[in-house]
Amino acid sequence: MSKLTEIRWHGRGGQGAKTASLLLADAAFNTGSYVQGFPEYGPERMGAPITAYNRISTEKITVHSNIYEPDYVVVVDETLLESIDVTAGLKEEGAIIVNSAKTPDEIRKHLRGYSGKVCTIDAGKISMETLGKNFPNTPMLGAVVKVSGLMDEDAFIRDMEASFKHKFATKPEVVKDNMKALKRSMEEVQGL
Repeated sequence: MSKLTEIRWHGRGGQGAKTASLLLADAAFNTGSYVQGFPEYGPERMGAPITAYNRISTEKITVHSNIYEPDYVVVVDETLLESIDVTAGLKEEGAIIVNSAKTPDEIRKHLRGYSGKVCTIDAGKISMETLGKNFPNTPMLGAVVKVSGLMDEDAFIRDMEASFKHKFATKPEVVKDNMKALKRSMEEVQGL
């Protein structure tokens, strides 16, 4: 039987939600899964809300639409909780992962009655302390792998290190800090 996992990312232009969804697709592909990773844009400008999607499956994926009933939702910018129904269609047996310093119980109050699993990770703090800048996408990527159990964590870490070494070939000093952010987020995610 096919195992299909669907993930919807909510963020703002420039926060890296699209990049994180594509990195997750690459990592899952490298484990032998079939994958899709794609963004949906409204007005293309820095700070505007964006949505990105992942499908990860053990069998060939034949559907090519947006994701309306995700297993997981990743919210890179918690201010979107007030303006967008991020839990729309989210399966109760799934989970939502929110970039926030708040606890899962504090975030639940903003989720329009969603009763499934709520996880939080202070991706901004992790990013500032490891990278020196607010790049929440790397910590959010680690959190979604931890919460979803989509792939072996050690294999994911190895794959991401290789990916970062390729991506930052001209800035190898950045690889170590991105790896710290990724590993730390997997340890600090709340609500598991």
